[in-house]
Amino acid sequence: MEIYKMLEKVRTQKPIIHHLTNWVTIYDCANIVKVLGGSPVMAHAKEEVESMAAIASALVLNIGTLTPEFVESMKLAAKSANKKGIPVVLDVCGAGATALRDNKCFELLDSAKIDIIKGNSSEIARIAGENVSTKGVDATDVGKDLMKIAFSLASKRSCTVVITGKEDIVTDKEKTYIIKNGTDMMANIVGTGCMATSVIGTFSAVHENLAQAAAAGLSLFEIAAEQAHTESTGPGSFKEKLFDKVFLLDEKSEKMQKIERTVK
Repeated sequence: MEIYKMLEKVRTQKPIIHHLTNWVTIYDCANIVKVLGGSPVMAHAKEEVESMAAIASALVLNIGTLTPEFVESMKLAAKSANKKGIPVVLDVCGAGATALRDNKCFELLDSAKIDIIKGNSSEIARIAGENVSTKGVDATDVGKDLMKIAFSLASKRSCTVVITGKEDIVTDKEKTYIIKNGTDMMANIVGTGCMATSVIGTFSAVHENLAQAAAAGLSLFEIAAEQAHTESTGPGSFKEKLFDKVFLLDEKSEKMQKIERTVK
């Protein structure tokens, strides 16, 4: 896959990526979009979300620090994004942990067109209807075929589904990609999952095939993480170097991709 060409489009087009996102990781999400070459905006007030979505190139929703009022703003933004025809990405952060999270995810999915649903294994399994739980925002063992779960949800919701983990799964029910880049160090800092969602949103803004966009964005983000890990001594230095390595991604990075396309 020509993943670097997609990154070049991000750097050339500088798409506006509108976020209604996790307050814990909002700074990191803004920075990862910026170092990729995009233009992040974090607008949450219901009085402006429709207008902001209308000038954006993609919308990223993340329920990590949800409140019922916050979700109402997300619904308004998503409907505005649907009118404009830009991709809407939903990170179902913590789905499977509480009834509130589950219910609000389903409300969002039923109230607007969500183009990409992203989460870890237990989060996606819960949204797909499986009887599983999530340990806060950390994945638990699902004990079922994740590929089938992702495909089932993509088919039911007519969207692209992304399951992140040691190996990432991306499917739109027509094409399925397995991304094997990354490092275990990513699990030692808060925010890499939320940043991955912002990366996916950024790439979806410049490439109409959303499954390819998600796979390319994840691979490049995780290639940068691999490079940062080799130069870091722990989680603190790893996070600092991660932003540098994303900023310095070049055409040589494409040779490091570990993306496999599977057949149905």
